[in-house]
Amino acid sequence: MARTAKTRKTPAKSQQQGGPSDDSDFALHSLQEAFEKAKVYDASEDEMMEFYRQMLLIRRFEERAGQLYGLGLIGGFCHLYIGQEAVAIGLQSALDNDKDSVITGYRDHGHMLAYGIDPKVIMAELTGRQAGISKGKGGSMHMFSTEHKFYGGHGIVGAQVALGGGLALAHKYNEDGGLCLAYFGDGAANQGQVYETFNMASLWKLPIVFVIENNQYAMGTSTARSSAETEFYRRGTAFRIPGMDVNGMDVLEVRAAAEVAFKHVREGNGPVLMELNTYRYRGHSMSDPAKYRTREEVQDVREHKDPIEGLKKVLVDKGKSEDDLKAIDKEIRKIVSEAADFSENSPEPEASELYTDVLVEEY
Repeated sequence: MARTAKTRKTPAKSQQQGGPSDDSDFALHSLQEAFEKAKVYDASEDEMMEFYRQMLLIRRFEERAGQLYGLGLIGGFCHLYIGQEAVAIGLQSALDNDKDSVITGYRDHGHMLAYGIDPKVIMAELTGRQAGISKGKGGSMHMFSTEHKFYGGHGIVGAQVALGGGLALAHKYNEDGGLCLAYFGDGAANQGQVYETFNMASLWKLPIVFVIENNQYAMGTSTARSSAETEFYRRGTAFRIPGMDVNGMDVLEVRAAAEVAFKHVREGNGPVLMELNTYRYRGHSMSDPAKYRTREEVQDVREHKDPIEGLKKVLVDKGKSEDDLKAIDKEIRKIVSEAADFSENSPEPEASELYTDVLVEEY
């Protein structure tokens, strides 16, 4: 005798007002459509020159950091940002530095330079000197500057996302008009705490932009092998967070996407999830030989998608001479060389420094 299928009753939706479920018109691609209409930021010549200069500063700084690591002057881990420069510059150039906050993982040198923080104090931190921005105790992975509203530099994969949610909650609670820019990688995107933060950020309409810097390999495993959903901008769908798919190798496209995303958040609409597709030329850290990919693959990206060379071509097409751009490179190399000399000649922290900034004594 055949069984009669039972009709499962669907429970009524909550009738409470104000929750994100009230928005029956939610669409994942709502911001993507706006972005596609103006995908290239209409930058002035001065802005483009500044983007070029800042990306070149990150590139030359990181190259020098790699050299100092090889000489044994940088201890511990050292994660370089070479290849990903357009992400930090494109996004952070659109921030309000008086209001907004930034938090990221341990690949953090580039984000600090994008904030305009002195290369000398960053290099001094890398080499463990008292003059470093964390007084030599943070090193490559744990830089911090409350003055600039830069809250790390975090070594625990994905932890910065939950902390970024807290920063966004503080912005909303204090009604200061700021937003939090929370960076994390494609590897961290599979962390449970990331999704807990997505849920609360959407529920409370927190002013936060989640940025997945998808450099394709996490620590050393291709996203195709480690992630069931490799279109990371879709990851917020279940939490009604609109996603944006952005070419992270084009600084003008990144800046255009930032304009759309930041406007959405500042208008009180809650969080945005941006996937910035980018590529790191070096291994996960300086100790990584990166044997999981071919030299030909890396070289192809360098030759055809490099963010600095891409902007350089735009500038040349607009009339800038090779000599003008070479002069900027010469200036940047001088700045980086001075930063390296400063760090090497700065004293190490006193032993008493071990006891400072360890715990909060007053609440």
